[in-house]
Amino acid sequence: MIRPDEQTADQNPDLPLVKLWGGRFDEPTDAFVEAFTASIGFDQRLYREDIAGSIAHARMLAKVGVLKTEECDKIVQGLNAILLDIERGDFAWVVAYEDVHMNIEARLIDRIGDVGKKLHTGRSRNDQVATDVRLHLRGAIDRILAELTRLRSGLVDLAEREADTVMPGFTHLQVAQPVSFGHHLLAWYEMLTRDADRLVDVRRRVNVLPLGSAALAGTSYPLDRAYVAEQLGFDGVSRNSLDAVSDRDFVIEFLSAASLAMMHLSRMSEELILWTSAQFGFIDLPDRFCTGSSIMPQKKNPDVPELVRGKTGRVYGDLFALLTLMKGQPLAYNKDNQEDKEPLFDAIDTLLGSLRAFADMIPALQPNRDRMRAAARQGFSTATDLADYLVRQGVPFRDAHEIVGRAVRHAQNAGCDLADLPLDVLQGFSAKIGEEVFAVLTLEGSMAARDIEGGTAPAQVRRQAAAARAALAEQGA
Repeated sequence: MIRPDEQTADQNPDLPLVKLWGGRFDEPTDAFVEAFTASIGFDQRLYREDIAGSIAHARMLAKVGVLKTEECDKIVQGLNAILLDIERGDFAWVVAYEDVHMNIEARLIDRIGDVGKKLHTGRSRNDQVATDVRLHLRGAIDRILAELTRLRSGLVDLAEREADTVMPGFTHLQVAQPVSFGHHLLAWYEMLTRDADRLVDVRRRVNVLPLGSAALAGTSYPLDRAYVAEQLGFDGVSRNSLDAVSDRDFVIEFLSAASLAMMHLSRMSEELILWTSAQFGFIDLPDRFCTGSSIMPQKKNPDVPELVRGKTGRVYGDLFALLTLMKGQPLAYNKDNQEDKEPLFDAIDTLLGSLRAFADMIPALQPNRDRMRAAARQGFSTATDLADYLVRQGVPFRDAHEIVGRAVRHAQNAGCDLADLPLDVLQGFSAKIGEEVFAVLTLEGSMAARDIEGGTAPAQVRRQAAAARAALAEQGA
């Protein structure tokens, strides 16, 4: 990528230095204004989409008789040659041509002559860039969905392996009830599945062709927009030209979905960071996902989840930048919309990189089962099970709640767990308590008792994992 101050027009003497829109102007653009208003430093990223859209447009112009077949062939060959030049690094991006569209068109004219000047018939940079961005975002969503699938598959595999692993479940970050580690991982899976569903829905609204709207009012040329849509894989064409060239809802909607996905990754990151600490010690991350300290040799820092947690703020900022960008714009296109691309590209790169890191890291996560189990024994995590036991013995729940609360206070003063209290001590709180109570006071018994759809019982975890795997396989098909 180049910045506006990194290259001036005279650095590529092979190209004509006349503005392709300059016929109405009497003086050249101020050098600073030229650099300030240019977008080529970032929108050159759209070159593949720009060339694909131009090829589809040229073929359509030939189909409707605006171009001769040989003219179309010459344009398509020229555009494909330019694509190869760019891919090889043999293309000089020129600030004087402002953006990706004009750079490619100027090079095409230079390469094939006046025939290249016919390519822009029936279109504007307004509908051209809207098409390019939609194509780019559609491809990005597909790549993001692939990484989401990879991460979710890793979570399902790990959850199934750890269905019987006991860990403390928390509310208010206080020990609440014992849960299966696999159940906790499947909670992450559900969060990410909603993210995937949202992105699929966003993609549907992205996949609409604006090309043919021209600057704002359509065009007098007999364009076959449906033909262009079919060539480019769009589901249909936009219905209103004013809206089509000025709409950035689809970008904002993606950024909203991306923000939610990053929020979920940040929540996961927070737990991973806590769990790797010496105070928790629930898991170990492989060395390749961590870094050390420059001064403290014992340190192993969970930098990947920490960085993902931090990068979440970037994507939130991208979303608010676009919301602010659009809030005061009258119809139709305004130069403000040039500012849509950098936040979009940043959010795509940030989300895609974060998902890739997690998809690589999660399957390599190593649980410390003994530490998890020991932690689950703290904080009287089976207290609710004792209350439920008393209810089954005919004690009203509120009375059972009171009885168990007194038992917990006694165990706390004695420095032991509820399961460690002798039967006669427990019966001192309620005569309804019998020997069988100890079966429900164990961690495994507590987990197994919650054998309800969506519950934490290991049998349920395995069923949930199997259903998740089947859903992922169906989506892959």
